Amino acid sequence: MSNFFETLKNIWSIKELRDRILFTLFILAIYRLGSFIVLPGVNPAALEAATSGRGATDILGLINAFTGGAFNNAAIFALGIMPYITASIIIQLLGFGVPYFQRLQQKEGESGRKKITQITRLLTVAITLVQGGGYLTYIRSQPGAVYGGVSDLIFWLSGIIILSTGTIFAMWLGEKITDRGIGNGISLLIMIGIIASLPRAFFAELQTQFSGGGLFIFILELALFFLIVIATVLVIQGVRRIPIQFAKRMVGRQTGSVPVAGARDFIPLKVNAAGVMPIIFAQAIMFLPLTLAQWAGSDGQTSDFMLSLGDWKSVPYNIILFLLVVVFTYVYTALLVNPQQYAEYLKRQNAFIPGIKPGKQTQDYIDTLTTRITLPGSIWLGLITILPAIIGTFLGVNDAFALFFGGTSLLILVAVVLDTLDQINSYLLMRKYDGLVKSGKIKGRSGMSPIGASM
Repeated sequence: MSNFFETLKNIWSIKELRDRILFTLFILAIYRLGSFIVLPGVNPAALEAATSGRGATDILGLINAFTGGAFNNAAIFALGIMPYITASIIIQLLGFGVPYFQRLQQKEGESGRKKITQITRLLTVAITLVQGGGYLTYIRSQPGAVYGGVSDLIFWLSGIIILSTGTIFAMWLGEKITDRGIGNGISLLIMIGIIASLPRAFFAELQTQFSGGGLFIFILELALFFLIVIATVLVIQGVRRIPIQFAKRMVGRQTGSVPVAGARDFIPLKVNAAGVMPIIFAQAIMFLPLTLAQWAGSDGQTSDFMLSLGDWKSVPYNIILFLLVVVFTYVYTALLVNPQQYAEYLKRQNAFIPGIKPGKQTQDYIDTLTTRITLPGSIWLGLITILPAIIGTFLGVNDAFALFFGGTSLLILVAVVLDTLDQINSYLLMRKYDGLVKSGKIKGRSGMSPIGASM
């Protein structure tokens, strides 16, 4: 414990790091404040009554969790940073199939990244206008959510402008954190929105267990949560290192020059290269059956089956969701990890994998190895996705608290915390202090080879 307080003292003694942390906390406070400023013309009490019965696991509840409650509050940050995330995903997917975006991402360097950033911002505005219109329609449909004296024109015009401005301002806040703060700004905004609901869910579960005399069960829940977090960290940090060796070079230009053995390095292949994207895609698809079932009606066996797919605790829902996550993990990993690029890069650097011929054999070897290590990663990602349903069903944990035992929320929280700790460690090590972890670096992230980072 003394070492921990000594590390905190070291962090505070570094002026640049201290200023960055304080700036980040200040920006996050501004973002949270905007989650409680209600749109003009909206009746907060009536809207809260209309949304109080919604579960935390439908699509609107998921959006509300990512925005830290701003969605249900009809706040100026009701859409949060989600339109920007959607735009970024679209641009990233276009980069896999459209030559223009491929050229911007891979060949045009800094100028290409600036163009992609500008296109992403413009697309964010367009998506915000569409989602803002849908959100205002949703608010208008809630009984008593809009004051009677407010005209439709004023409500729609002011609402669209404020929601769009709120999203752009949130995006600007995220960029400022990245530039002048600590950690990735956009990720921190999402994390602070998710973690905002954790205290309420935690104390609700604590109260439930205390009233039912289940204190021991509550302690087991916390121990299980700790083990799940540790396992998630291991999977996120897990890499398979492929050893590589550079060809020998001649030292000296005279007759007596001698060959020197080439340097050794490695290519790190992540066990979970796809990150959280497979879960997002799978959950988006699983929202469709309930909508189709509502259109088709509730009569008949097929309709009943489709309705069961709208229940996040049902067996069919979780089986299909698990399989979708596994499939999307393979698909997204195939898009991200390009064995041909690795093989070409090694050839240009005059490097090779020991025992593997350069060229096609190297490409096939990396492709086979990626497929093998993706299997346990995809299975674990699928289990993480359905863990909230398992925990909520068999342990009786309330729905809001069960969401933190897995799924998108847990992965985002763990990934953002690890990335932020990595940056803090870098500042400490530059000043010759001990890092936040014993080794001075977070294994699997700052210990990655430059080759992996450059591709």
